[in-house]
Amino acid sequence: MEMNALYKGDLREIKLDKLEKIKALGINPYPTNYDRTHYTSEIIDQFEVFEQSKEYVAVAGRILSLRRMGKALFCHIRDGKGKIQIYVRSDKVPPVQFELMALVDIGDFIGVKGVVFKTKTGEITVAAEDVQLLSKTLLPLPIVKTEEIDGKTIVYDAFTDVELRYRRRYLDLAVNPEQKDIFVKRANVISAMRRFLEGKEYVEVETPVLQPIYGGANARPFKTHHNALDIELYLRIADELYLKRLIVGGFEGVFEISKDFRNEGIDRLHNPEFTMMELYVAYKNYQFMMRLVEEMVSFIAQEVTGSFLVTYQGQPIDLTPPWERLTMYGAIKRYIGYDVAAADYEKLKAIAKDLGLEVESFWGTGKIIAELYSEFVEKNLKGPVFIIDFPREVSPLAKMNQSDTSLVERFEAVIAGFELANAYSELNDPIEQKQRFLEQMARRKLGDEEAQVLDEDYVMALEYGMPPTTGLGVGIDRLAMLLTDTTSIRDIILFPQMKPRSD
Repeated sequence: MEMNALYKGDLREIKLDKLEKIKALGINPYPTNYDRTHYTSEIIDQFEVFEQSKEYVAVAGRILSLRRMGKALFCHIRDGKGKIQIYVRSDKVPPVQFELMALVDIGDFIGVKGVVFKTKTGEITVAAEDVQLLSKTLLPLPIVKTEEIDGKTIVYDAFTDVELRYRRRYLDLAVNPEQKDIFVKRANVISAMRRFLEGKEYVEVETPVLQPIYGGANARPFKTHHNALDIELYLRIADELYLKRLIVGGFEGVFEISKDFRNEGIDRLHNPEFTMMELYVAYKNYQFMMRLVEEMVSFIAQEVTGSFLVTYQGQPIDLTPPWERLTMYGAIKRYIGYDVAAADYEKLKAIAKDLGLEVESFWGTGKIIAELYSEFVEKNLKGPVFIIDFPREVSPLAKMNQSDTSLVERFEAVIAGFELANAYSELNDPIEQKQRFLEQMARRKLGDEEAQVLDEDYVMALEYGMPPTTGLGVGIDRLAMLLTDTTSIRDIILFPQMKPRSD
């Protein structure tokens, strides 16, 4: 549907004229409340009870269709749980209300009181005895028309302009009610995750969104200025360093479900503002966290979809634990055929060149290996699989692998070709942690804008002592994508970031 079809001035003028006529009838087109007694779904589910009792019901919702026939009219309204037909006869409602019904349009909200019956065609209907206007629309909705033919629903004039649906999410939700189901399921994902973590007796906490030093991830931040303190602040890119401060302080299991912000590109898996769950558990390592992740994700899938087996873009994915464990070196060899375990810098540059991967001047061997995996391997992983043992160079906050000091105890959980979670055994040696930060700062001087910055206060916290700890970050948006079978992060964020348009 073209954008200008929604805003034709003549249609708005017609609606404004109707608004004035409604006011002239002495009717307030925007009342403060309506005493609804039942949802439409309740009436349909319990029709026999209402039919026998002749109980009055009061329903409210948005008009989806209108069919006027002289001294009577039919319309359908939709509320938050379904839709139902309304029948209005001129001799059953006050005259002013029947005049009102000549002035309402598709998209308006009304409240209707009456008794329930079934029409000759078998449709459950409310016979109106009182009609109230609850909100008059001034712009026409891109109403979707449907028809039942041979048991199949045929859709006409579907509101399918993807960009406009993202920009005007209220229209998307108003005319495509199935979209609301996606966001309800997303809410259920978060609720189930919170129940799971609380069941483990982990404590939900809150940490600063505005931070004087950003850290916990390799990403560029959004920057702002605090006028009263006259200092530069950053929107957090991760919660990690504050949550680990709490482990230093004596908490043994803390988590936060939060908004994070990264000043990076936008694609089907990335939005500048996104939702993360971060968890830190004392006295455990990344092996423990792998077991917890597969247990938690399968629990959430069961709670939200009713099964450990989900379907994503036509592919069945079994989330039943245990999941496969595969080293990053092993994944590269399996999927692109290169053995990088003993390859030196020049060999890795040659592999990258063969594959068309441009190597930045500040990349070391570990960064090249990580980029080979990210660019050419991850998308092939149906999963669920844990990719384990990352290069030390790209993991400045993770503890070294006990058998290979060029690697760290880190994993990513990958499902359907994208990273769902990232975790590691946390580095708790303050001297080594400061050295890692200094290495990151050196990379920044070479041009790596995403390298981490030195956080002296965090290093000081480690000097007071942090027990062995494992940490986890889970992308809520991506988990919701998986469990709702949607292909873009914008489909699972109510108001995704969009470039402004002049019109």
